[in-house]
Amino acid sequence: MQYTHLPSVITVVIPHLNQRLALFRCLAALEAGHRRADEIIVVDNGSTRPPTEICNQFDNVRLLHQPAAGPGHARNLGVEHASGNIIAFIDADCIPSPEWLATAQHVMQSEQAPIAGGDVRIACDDPKSLKMVQAYESIFAYRMDRYISRQGFAGTGNLVVRREAFDRVGSFAGLNTAEDREWGQRATRMGEPIHFAPDMRVFHPARASFAALQAKWDRQISHDMRQGTGWQGNVRWAAKALALAVSPVSEIPRIVTSKRIEGLGNRAKAFICLAAIRIHRSVRMLQMMKDGNAGYYVSRWNRSDAG
Repeated sequence: MQYTHLPSVITVVIPHLNQRLALFRCLAALEAGHRRADEIIVVDNGSTRPPTEICNQFDNVRLLHQPAAGPGHARNLGVEHASGNIIAFIDADCIPSPEWLATAQHVMQSEQAPIAGGDVRIACDDPKSLKMVQAYESIFAYRMDRYISRQGFAGTGNLVVRREAFDRVGSFAGLNTAEDREWGQRATRMGEPIHFAPDMRVFHPARASFAALQAKWDRQISHDMRQGTGWQGNVRWAAKALALAVSPVSEIPRIVTSKRIEGLGNRAKAFICLAAIRIHRSVRMLQMMKDGNAGYYVSRWNRSDAG
């Protein structure tokens, strides 16, 4: 696939829902970056209090409103109004590194990189003494390298795309789909390669509680459940659920050798949280299969696990 070589004009698209303080941190970090965005489009997705005054503090930020629920719809509206030939997606609760957009521009200049996913790390005030969820997510969450190499997608918390590639692949799906995964896998099937850019880094806070982590996985499980039906699908689903419950032991070597955290205490916390969340996932998978009520968990997007 050939792409037009033009001077880089970068539009950053940020979906927002009830995360005002996080959005301010994100915008402030973008403003302080080594390469500023040419345009930032914040798309509010139905906040109780739209972030008008926050966006007004930054001279290159435009605020749009998308009433249709779901971050995919919000991102689509942002792209529709974007003037850049490079679209950089980041979530409102992410903090870009100072080098984020400078690295993105460099990566997009490569003929082999129409789409790139960057590294996402957990933001921690004290890396030597992590909370349980922080320790777990530092190792197991937002592994863009694995998402790209094993599943053919990159998460939209750190995704940069040539506008030509986005137009070819098409819009993000709605709330009933894991929209970043579906979009990335669609791009991969269409022959649009996705590259991992480890120096294109953003930081994401860990979820505030174990309940928020549960809500995240409930939503993901409900998306996955929609992909398989019939008795054969139910058998595979049940087998996967049971295997998941006993899988934490196999992850011990990964926890012990991970360079994303340090200290025996933090590694022990990571294992405890891993075991607890995988048991929860196993139980929830069997429960959803029995009850057939996956839609309820999809509707909880960005409410109980915001931040």
